[in-house]
Amino acid sequence: MKSANASDRLASAIATWFGCGLAPFAPGTAGSLGALAPAILLARYAGWRPLYFGALALVCMAPGIWAAGRVARACGEKDPSRVVIDEVLGQWITIAGATTLNWKSWLAAFVLFRLLDIWKPAPVRQLESLPGGYGIVADDVMAGVYGALVLFAAGCFNLY
Repeated sequence: MKSANASDRLASAIATWFGCGLAPFAPGTAGSLGALAPAILLARYAGWRPLYFGALALVCMAPGIWAAGRVARACGEKDPSRVVIDEVLGQWITIAGATTLNWKSWLAAFVLFRLLDIWKPAPVRQLESLPGGYGIVADDVMAGVYGALVLFAAGCFNLY
């Protein structure tokens, strides 16, 4: 980023999910893994249930949209690869669809979200056209909703 004021540093920390987006290879995957790490810790040690991660994503959505838009403007790009807060939110939304949390559901949530984020079935891809941070975040939020629905259905059939 061009300037180094406190607001820009905060936006960069949020948008890159504290540096995950600076990974030299597959920053989106690094962002998803960066979302899983605190989620697993919160589930294991604080007793968080799947729906709590949906609530966490909702709480973090406004700051994420702000940060994504600010970093994109500073970089002069529509959707810079370093911005991974959108992957974090989408990953948490996918986790919210789990019927139980175990290693299989964590793996399924990760794989489902990454596949849907890359594939971008309708209307996921169309949401990218929204302006600024909204477009950066909205497509991953929708991919997360799809992932949550598939994960929930799989859980109902005891597939994990």
